[in-house]
Amino acid sequence: MKQEPLVSIALCTYNGAGFLAQQLDTLVNQSYTHIEIIAVDDCSVDDTFAILSRYAAKYPQFKIYRNEKNLGFTANFERAVTLCNGELIALCDQDDLWHLQKIELQVNAMADNVFVYHDSEFVHEDGTPMNKKMSDLMNLYRGGHPGVFLFFNCVSGHSILMKKSLIELALPLKAGYFHDWWLAYVATNIGTIDFIPQCLVQYRQHDKSETNILQLAREKDKYKMSSIENFERTLNWLQYCKSFKSNKYPALVERIYNAYKKRSGSYVSFEFAALLLKYRKIIFFMRKKPALSKLNYIMKQIWGLKMKRLLNGKDPVD
Repeated sequence: MKQEPLVSIALCTYNGAGFLAQQLDTLVNQSYTHIEIIAVDDCSVDDTFAILSRYAAKYPQFKIYRNEKNLGFTANFERAVTLCNGELIALCDQDDLWHLQKIELQVNAMADNVFVYHDSEFVHEDGTPMNKKMSDLMNLYRGGHPGVFLFFNCVSGHSILMKKSLIELALPLKAGYFHDWWLAYVATNIGTIDFIPQCLVQYRQHDKSETNILQLAREKDKYKMSSIENFERTLNWLQYCKSFKSNKYPALVERIYNAYKKRSGSYVSFEFAALLLKYRKIIFFMRKKPALSKLNYIMKQIWGLKMKRLLNGKDPVD
């Protein structure tokens, strides 16, 4: 009889004492029992490490680590996943609540996919339902086309169960960018991903959260593709995508990167908008918008960065 694969749960903590014990209870009570919990604390100054220590003393599957200096979220996450021994790795935030069959259902759904993720339910800081879930905001994607993740992301880190081989290709992570987005892009370049439509995490939304999705949605103009302030950020992201060595569609990503870059020195540029139009079913797959709204958005991309600066009362960049 084939042994069940070991699943490592990579948990990064930092000043999370307020909700941590509730989350840990959902980890140690998973129906899938062949797990290890790798918790790496990033120099918390509250009771976080004390809580971890209590659980580690009680549950042998716990392995806890404490950084000598604060690494920040991205570097701490990198450390956590490199300490994992499992064939499969689940990513975990310190303040959510997991469905007790989460790991079991994801292991059963893994098949030949690089990772499996799932829908999530939003809850208030006190844990009460917000009557909204991730799939209300965007279409969840299954398949293997990385173009879907060039400009948008539908994968939350806490929902991922991935093969360890993905980490070997995805590291180092891209500082300043969401790690789940990069993992999704890499995964769809080397294989396929799938999702479970069931909400398997209660995703707590509060001001201290690193990834308050609803708040980001309210501030969507700040993160919108092609805004003046975000142009360099998007260009750098596309550079990372273009430079990934195992790119499934290198010519397409190169064309999109070059067309986007051309807009930085022009008033009007049709090439990027034309590519968005041609590949709109892929690039805009996640967007829950009418076709006319997407078309209107594409037409706005004709304006180059110099024109955007003029329209915003700024001198164009030479």
